[in-house]
Amino acid sequence: MGTTRTPISKVSKHTSATSAPAMSKSNFQSSPYSYDEDERRAALLTTSPNSYFASSKNGYKNDFRDSGGIENQSVQELENYAVYKAEETTQKVNGCLKIAEEIREDATRTLVTLHHQGEQITRTHLDAANIEHDLSRGEKLLGSLGGLFSKTWKPKKNRTIKGPVSIADTSFQRKANHTEQREKLGISSNQKEKSTVRQHHTESASALEKVEIEKVKQDDALSDLSNVLGQLKEMAVDMGSEIERQSKALDGLDGDVEELNFRVKGANIRGQRLLRK
Repeated sequence: MGTTRTPISKVSKHTSATSAPAMSKSNFQSSPYSYDEDERRAALLTTSPNSYFASSKNGYKNDFRDSGGIENQSVQELENYAVYKAEETTQKVNGCLKIAEEIREDATRTLVTLHHQGEQITRTHLDAANIEHDLSRGEKLLGSLGGLFSKTWKPKKNRTIKGPVSIADTSFQRKANHTEQREKLGISSNQKEKSTVRQHHTESASALEKVEIEKVKQDDALSDLSNVLGQLKEMAVDMGSEIERQSKALDGLDGDVEELNFRVKGANIRGQRLLRK
């Protein structure tokens, strides 16, 4: 009579509360949830697409070494891998093209500099020839001075001053002037427009179509690269010819300057002797 009875409702609640975790644990142990590779990728793509694409690219970079190799990949994964490799090749070809274009820009500046240098050599040689005309008049004046019984003085000459010889390469000048006027050498804007159009088509294309589009881009870039290399070869030949021409022009200028120096010294000696008398 002294014992207390627990209400039925409390007993049932207590029983259900204590049995629920056990049932859930037992269900979890009896039917574990496991993914195969495709389901794991689908789940990762659904929950975090950025993480999925980042992990996929990491796998592409090391050729799936961390995920069983190429032979253990799904068809879709291999298609995406092919697109990735095609895009990677396109980037490398475009990188080579960019380097070649930068070299061409440097060669263009060198071409223009050589042209200006050749013009400066010619102007300097013309100035030396004009000095020779003034020096000849001074030598005649020095020769007429000295008195009635003095011996006529004649300047000594080792060689005739010839001045600049016109052996300019007109084709080189035309190329240099044309190059200087152009804003830059390179691929036309039409090709950039083509790339933009292809980019829009690429977004809705299948994997195979994307690979083919990348191949077309690579062909265009390789064609442009071939053209740039051809232009570089022509520039190198033109530079070599211009440097050889300027070397000959400098030899002639050096000889005329030496002759002018010799004659100026002789005129100075004649003037000093006249001053002593």
